[in-house]
Amino acid sequence: MKTIPMGLLGAAMVAFASVATIAQTPAPGTGTTPAAPPTMHGPMHNQMMGQTPGQMQGPMMQGQRPAQAPGGHDQHAQPPRGAANAPATRAYRQANERMHRDMNIRYSGNADRDFVAQMIPHHEGAVAMARIVLQYGSDPEIRALAEAVVAAQEREIAQMRAWQQRQR
Repeated sequence: MKTIPMGLLGAAMVAFASVATIAQTPAPGTGTTPAAPPTMHGPMHNQMMGQTPGQMQGPMMQGQRPAQAPGGHDQHAQPPRGAANAPATRAYRQANERMHRDMNIRYSGNADRDFVAQMIPHHEGAVAMARIVLQYGSDPEIRALAEAVVAAQEREIAQMRAWQQRQR
């Protein structure tokens, strides 16, 4: 297997871990919470801060899509003609649906058990998507990244399943 720089994968994993823990973790030896990482703030964010979901207004808060002018940003959501039926697209959709269905667990109230119960199908979804790009993709960098994802995620799935067995 070709070794690749872990820039994209590593950055995503670090960003996810940082966002998930930084606001809750005291800085070592200080007992104080470190400053949050920089975020993108704008008028919408500032307007929403301090409001409860019931106070937020607008079509998206009501489960509706906002109206878009012709040629507006909404056109980005439209796949190229034929893309919706491409074999890779169908495979990604199936993998995504399976992952989300399997992540919809009955919560136990035990944070550790619930985390593992959701992360296993999440990792299985990542493996499925990586295998799809290995089947249909052609970019060498992305193929190498997908191979690394499969190896790492399968290793973590095995670790989580072993943990689950020890908890029984």
